[in-house]
Amino acid sequence: MTQPPEQPPHGGYGGYGAPQNPPPAQHPQQPYGYPQTPPPQQPQPGYGHSQQGHPQQPGPYGQPAQPGPYAQPGPYTPPPQPGYGYPQGQYAGAPTPPPPAPGGSKSPFTGRTAAVIAASVAALIVAGVTVFAVTRGGDDESKKKPVAEKSDGQDEEKASDDPSTPVNQGDGKGDGADENVDVREYNADRKAGEAKILMYKSAPDAPGAGANAPGMWVTDKVVVKPAYKQLFAYNVVDGDPAWDPIEFTGKICDVTADATADGHVVVAYQHGTGDNAKCNQLQEIDLATGEKGWSIEVEEGGFLDSTYSVALVRTGDTLLVGRSQSATAYDVTTGKKLWDKKEYGQSCYPDGFAGGTRLVVVSSCAVTSDKEHDEVQELDPKTGKAKWTRKIPKGWKVERALSVDPLVLYLTNEEENTWNISALTSDGRTRSQVKIDDSLAETCENYLLERNLVGCPGVTADAGTLYLPTAEKNDANEIVAVDLSTGKEKWRVKSPAGAPLEAIRVEGSQLIAYAQAGNDAGGRVVSVPTTGSGHKATTLLQMPESTAKIESDFYSKAIDYVDGRFYISTTYLSGDDESKEKLMLAYGK
Repeated sequence: MTQPPEQPPHGGYGGYGAPQNPPPAQHPQQPYGYPQTPPPQQPQPGYGHSQQGHPQQPGPYGQPAQPGPYAQPGPYTPPPQPGYGYPQGQYAGAPTPPPPAPGGSKSPFTGRTAAVIAASVAALIVAGVTVFAVTRGGDDESKKKPVAEKSDGQDEEKASDDPSTPVNQGDGKGDGADENVDVREYNADRKAGEAKILMYKSAPDAPGAGANAPGMWVTDKVVVKPAYKQLFAYNVVDGDPAWDPIEFTGKICDVTADATADGHVVVAYQHGTGDNAKCNQLQEIDLATGEKGWSIEVEEGGFLDSTYSVALVRTGDTLLVGRSQSATAYDVTTGKKLWDKKEYGQSCYPDGFAGGTRLVVVSSCAVTSDKEHDEVQELDPKTGKAKWTRKIPKGWKVERALSVDPLVLYLTNEEENTWNISALTSDGRTRSQVKIDDSLAETCENYLLERNLVGCPGVTADAGTLYLPTAEKNDANEIVAVDLSTGKEKWRVKSPAGAPLEAIRVEGSQLIAYAQAGNDAGGRVVSVPTTGSGHKATTLLQMPESTAKIESDFYSKAIDYVDGRFYISTTYLSGDDESKEKLMLAYGK
């Protein structure tokens, strides 16, 4: 079909501003992207929930979309949204719930064909408008100091002099879940060729409502894990404590995804323990020593622009702290405020953020008006000024950035019940749109009020290729390599272990991936050549059968493979008092 040409930007968008920030409450909400305001929903399961597909129907810009595999919400699509000012139940730093037991799923990705045919969606982003910085509204570069007022209901408490620690103190002899079980017993049961268990750590006690345990950092010497209100550090070789646990006065809300070149990270945590506690405290940490560096309190934004939920993203030496309707940038080495990213144009409010080698912001514009739409911008990390601005057609929402460099966006259209994956060029133009005839696995951890756009474990990309895991079929799946120049499949690799396979990263010309564990089979780390004609998986590390049940029981997890060692840790603590929760497992040769 003929694609509508890109049009010059229109005039004002009108509207009533960004969505209202929800009041705090006592229970966690369920997955979505940002900025969302639905009532509580049941979490969607991950791999393995099949549904019956339907024949494809024309998508947007063609005939009206009909129910079917190509006209369904995407893999991470939320339920229908209520209007402006809908009553909320989300509170600051709400924990990420784990997947439920197997059951029905409303997700159309798993078990439904996920092809995106060019004729049906080719005009999706092509019809959007790229507006360069010369036409962009100015940013408010406030000089205010980063100090926020104390919110009502905040009960500030002093950090304990003797912080709680995991059952296993890191001597490498306890499995953490049961002090009477020795890790050496697991290692003694290893078969030839199986990896050694380096450490098995249990989690600190969490409140009954649950708590976050976001991220994990691995260096050549230590692995550092956030959990609830603390950071724990262990030597990578033997699992001994690298430094004493650090305890914060409130729950950890977010962390920087990776460390700076000199091994420093930033943690955002709540100010106090009250139900209305805001996530406005930042603390820099040296991973090598556990020493605290600079610390600041993030200032509040304007009306309805709060720090109940924040995103920490970093590009180079710039740390961007995203609020509900704005963001503030700091020098990550000193904590000095650099610039603000606030409302621009006509009611465009920044509320989704992604970092890495590029700094990307998504804004909601003209909300509740007939011109409501999203806009994507790449910012100069030193000045905060937009390098380019891309208007997304009305009805489409940017849910996630599957990759930042290259920039690959996952979008949904609720009204037309469709989805789209599009790659953009370095200046914001359309590069390609993904067209694969397969069901895709549910990997994105999209949760209400989560403002960090990068949250799709199992998906990775290099300069020319996007690697997507398919849905399970008979407990196994494949990783599909998609050419970002065309959006078409280049090749695919089957899971070598009859288990779900997920990408970790690309190293040189090798895709590093993890085949998950089962109840009676350990997982494995594999490499797959990304070039040439052969794409056979080669095992790099085979986890032992003796810990397969433990390894397979990480429902919400972070994984990494560094220097020949594999790490798997939880990203959520349920607060279950019936048994000690596990925090982390590590394997090596």
